[in-house]
Amino acid sequence: MQIVSNPKVQETIGRYPKAAQKRLSQLRKLILEAASEIEGLDKIEETLKWGEPSYLTKHGSTVRMDWKEKKPDQFVIYFKCTSKLVETFREIHKDSFVFEGNRAIVFKIQQEIPEKALKQCIAMALTYHKAKHLPLLGA
Repeated sequence: MQIVSNPKVQETIGRYPKAAQKRLSQLRKLILEAASEIEGLDKIEETLKWGEPSYLTKHGSTVRMDWKEKKPDQFVIYFKCTSKLVETFREIHKDSFVFEGNRAIVFKIQQEIPEKALKQCIAMALTYHKAKHLPLLGA
């Protein structure tokens, strides 16, 4: 799989406190792992949207992640709020995550990430336009 990466993504992550850098690097790794496991996905773009590290695929919905100074004890992975993604994640992983409205999954900096469940969510986002018509997005 080809990763088209904007170097400003690593610069942005590098400006965060060390704990946030570590956690966002972990999220990045999970996003790229999930993408590499999607059959037929040959390219993912890593860029900045609204100043936040973002990941795009041809048939997917943008996945963004960030840490905010206003809430230093947490980091967040964002999904398109007008999609059915977070609604679906809430239904199939209600006990695994803390959700923010219909747009995000929120983690505490010290929290263990349920990696298998999160990778499933990420994969669903990266293939969203192929599965949005399916019940529970094909989960």
